Amino acid sequence: MVSVTTRKNSGDTATQAKRAGAASSGAASERREHLVRLAAELFAAKGFQATTVRQIAQEAGILSGSLYHHFDSKEAIVDEVLSTFLDDVTARYRAAVAAGDDPLAVLTEMVRIGFGTLEPHRAAITVMQNDWNYLRQFERFNYLVKAEEEVEQIWVTQIRAGQAAGQLRDDVDPKLTYRMIRDTIWVAVRWFRPDGRLDTTALAEHFVTVLFDGLATGERTSQRA
Repeated sequence: MVSVTTRKNSGDTATQAKRAGAASSGAASERREHLVRLAAELFAAKGFQATTVRQIAQEAGILSGSLYHHFDSKEAIVDEVLSTFLDDVTARYRAAVAAGDDPLAVLTEMVRIGFGTLEPHRAAITVMQNDWNYLRQFERFNYLVKAEEEVEQIWVTQIRAGQAAGQLRDDVDPKLTYRMIRDTIWVAVRWFRPDGRLDTTALAEHFVTVLFDGLATGERTSQRA
């Protein structure tokens, strides 16, 4: 017959093993995230194609072979960088649409969301701009185009809703308008500095003012050709 003490010791050993396993798993996860951040910065600075596995390993202070314990290729790393960004921003756009029924308010929130990604996803946005055409040719990155199509559809739908509601001018092209807004936000990653005069919140509010209130004062005098 097994004694109570034996059962207790056995239970303690199992608990300790679980804790040790959880700690090891947590450390591995942190290490992986650290490698992704380092690689993302290198991809943003040097370009994805120009960055080598050896350079990533050197930056991390490990051997090149050790990197393959976490990722099977350089493509797997940039995949994680980009998918994390796109999953985050797309989920936020969907939530903004679900939470509001006023198109102008939804568009305003989406502008704020866009600018809000400049700090946490700076490297991913830079890689998207620099390496988009190269990466999209590979089947592994088909989701890039699908994600862009979904985001465009979200924006265009809200712009059209705003036009239908009389909140936005109906003489502007919704798709072109979206692309101009998109490029204004994403290109800002090239000159925005977190320690600059404006943070991303103030930057977004400034753009919202220009976008919806306009830059010119008084009656518009310019005529379309």
